[in-house]
Amino acid sequence: MKNHVSKTALVLGAGGFIGSHLVARLKKEGFWVRGVDLKNPDFSRSQADEFVMGDLRDPNICRQAVDQSFDEVYQLAADMGGAGFIFSGDNDADIMHNSALINLNILEVCQKIKVKRIFYSSSACMYPEHNQLDPDNPKTSEDSAYPANPDSEYGWEKLFSERLYLAFHRNFGLQVRVARFHNIFGPEGTWEGGREKAPAAMCRKVAEASDGDAIEMWGDGEQTRSFLYIDECLEGVLKLMRSNWTGPVNIGSEEMVTINELARMVMEVAGKKLSIDHIDGPLGVRGRNSDNRLILEKLGWQPTRPLIEGLKRTYSWVEEQVEQAVQTSV
Repeated sequence: MKNHVSKTALVLGAGGFIGSHLVARLKKEGFWVRGVDLKNPDFSRSQADEFVMGDLRDPNICRQAVDQSFDEVYQLAADMGGAGFIFSGDNDADIMHNSALINLNILEVCQKIKVKRIFYSSSACMYPEHNQLDPDNPKTSEDSAYPANPDSEYGWEKLFSERLYLAFHRNFGLQVRVARFHNIFGPEGTWEGGREKAPAAMCRKVAEASDGDAIEMWGDGEQTRSFLYIDECLEGVLKLMRSNWTGPVNIGSEEMVTINELARMVMEVAGKKLSIDHIDGPLGVRGRNSDNRLILEKLGWQPTRPLIEGLKRTYSWVEEQVEQAVQTSV
């Protein structure tokens, strides 16, 4: 590492969607950045100054990754995916074991090496299922996390890891920052294969369809969600990281839509008239929306970009991927 660089950052999970975007953002700010992941980013070359290819479930890889006191450490590495992966029930043991092991390993080495500050990306999936049964009025204020009752093992692991980070903060003085992400989306995110989130899946289905076709959707489409564009996610992450507040805090949009509305928005962007074939499939909670009162109070900031803007950028990118896939298969 060059000695004249003033600030250093470590991004764990740098081969993933949010992690690769975060590396690019930190480089723009002049940081020297080391990325760590099992894989390179799927759709573009990492902009990290160094990229350690390794499995963070292995303590030796963690020690290799955290070999100095970085100014900022971002822990995004996890075994995760969309509803088709999280709610099938087939991946529960791997999700809990892999993600918890990563966090246990990382916190131990960060505490020993005395890193200056570490950010942990939790998820809105840790909120109680019983507060998210009404699609029109879900409750996700930060203080509603307990009594705990997440709807998935993914959510339970996130809740455990939140408590793990906060315990290291209390017992060892490790400066931690915890955010609960609400459905982050944008270009260069997974768009096929079962781990994709709803916006990317919807963009793919619409891009692959011709006018008059039907696209498939799990459930009746009246379940609600909010979706946050990647650029605003990063803005919230950096504001929290550089504040004097630990969290946990929601980082998400308050623009709640039904999945039917999401589909219609993507069709509008694409200029296509399609019908929807509602089928059985994993759904998650009935309603979820970010509650941004606390982040506005503590950081004086909240996301403001309309969903349609992010969908336009994301659809354009997914459409390119679909076209390339078609050309490759010919």
